Amino acid sequence: MPHRHRRAGTATASPARLLGALACALALPAQAQSSGVSVEDLARRLQAIEQRLGTAPTDAGTAAVDPADLDQRLRVIERKLELQAEAESARVASTPVVTLSAAKGLSVKSAPPGDLEIKFRGLIQADGRFFIDDQRVPQNDTFLFRRVEPTIEGTWGSLFAFRLGAQLAGDSATVNDAYVDVRFSPRATVRVGRYKVPLGLERLQSSSAGAMVEGGFASELAPVRDLGVQLQGEFADGAVSYAVGAFNGAPDGRDGATTNPDNEFELIGRVFVEPWKNSGGVLSGLGFGVGASQGDKRGTGNNFLPRYRTPGQAQFFNYRSTVVADGEHTRWSPQAYYYRNRLGLLGEYIRSRQELLLPASGARAALDHDAWQLTAGWVLTGEDASYKGVVKPSQPFTPGGDGWGAFELVARYGRLDIDDDAFPRYADPGAVASEASSWGLGLNWYLTSNFKLVANYTQTDFEGGAPAGADREDEKAFFTRAQFSF
Repeated sequence: MPHRHRRAGTATASPARLLGALACALALPAQAQSSGVSVEDLARRLQAIEQRLGTAPTDAGTAAVDPADLDQRLRVIERKLELQAEAESARVASTPVVTLSAAKGLSVKSAPPGDLEIKFRGLIQADGRFFIDDQRVPQNDTFLFRRVEPTIEGTWGSLFAFRLGAQLAGDSATVNDAYVDVRFSPRATVRVGRYKVPLGLERLQSSSAGAMVEGGFASELAPVRDLGVQLQGEFADGAVSYAVGAFNGAPDGRDGATTNPDNEFELIGRVFVEPWKNSGGVLSGLGFGVGASQGDKRGTGNNFLPRYRTPGQAQFFNYRSTVVADGEHTRWSPQAYYYRNRLGLLGEYIRSRQELLLPASGARAALDHDAWQLTAGWVLTGEDASYKGVVKPSQPFTPGGDGWGAFELVARYGRLDIDDDAFPRYADPGAVASEASSWGLGLNWYLTSNFKLVANYTQTDFEGGAPAGADREDEKAFFTRAQFSF
């Protein structure tokens, strides 16, 4: 077939070159040129592709087969495919990335550079509480939802992060966490809103990671959540962390009110050090620190004065109704933990001092209550223990398979002492105890990284708390929990 010369700037098409290009474009075998396939056959196939792409010329079926024309039409197809590939790349580059995983839950991240991200998390705890030999102080055996906590958290650029969490367990919905972090650097982040205050070690632990079903006695003296602003950060690759802030003021063992009830504020701070965190040695899991708070409280009722509870969540101490908080309230809490392979230890002490007033008599006192606890855990199946619990079983539970998950044996002992000067003027010795001591054993079964079954037995004995100087009846409780989190 004769060659046709094209004007300068255009390529000259030969039958051999055209046949090779069309063979590649139409996914023909490599030997198509030697198999007797005609240019007319290739032209018909090219026309079929053009019709699918919407680029077929109107006279393609009637015009004579011209290799130069076929070459030009092939170039049109190639360019159209290039444009489509570019458009697809642009679409992918601008499309948010949606991820669903067992470890991180559901997340939506913006297109590169991906500095906007929203994560959806959840925690459900379904408990059973059963009391043994509760004759003098009867407790109701019950099933209940201890926590139902949907949470939204994420980042909004490199500067901002946020968290919004609700508590749906109980008779009404409440806000757990609602705060914004302004992250100037890892050493300096400002947090504003409602969140866990930086004081108690066990209180700061995630609700899903606790060794026992309920917290220990030291946590009864530590506030939980409050509204305020704090500065926090870390140094030396996380080996030193700190937090200090101003808050409305929360009573021992409780959340703060939604507003400031007495126009007073509370300063709270905490420093925690893990000197060998990044060493990988035997002391790499050792951490210790101290938390403290100082502020004034002026008022009566649950927003100002504590009500201390047993591990079975039964109240065993409260002040008389005529007592008023009137003056300085301070706390301090040395604390430490140690995690090494399958071993976990956590201990803390806390002292709470509050100035009180009896308006009728004008009597005043500054009473000191203190508590301590020690929790130990041993992972029977060999996984690493940690402040976050057993993060992931080596062999998750598989029905009919070899995997049984991870098993952890835990134990705790603790004590809470009420100031002797509280009795009888500020508290009724015939109704509330002056001391409570408790021990407990538990087994945690981590079926997967998201699902955990728990069984606890706790026993608490008291000094005082019954008429005629007698001791309150021992509390013997068996707890169960099914927990799902992501």
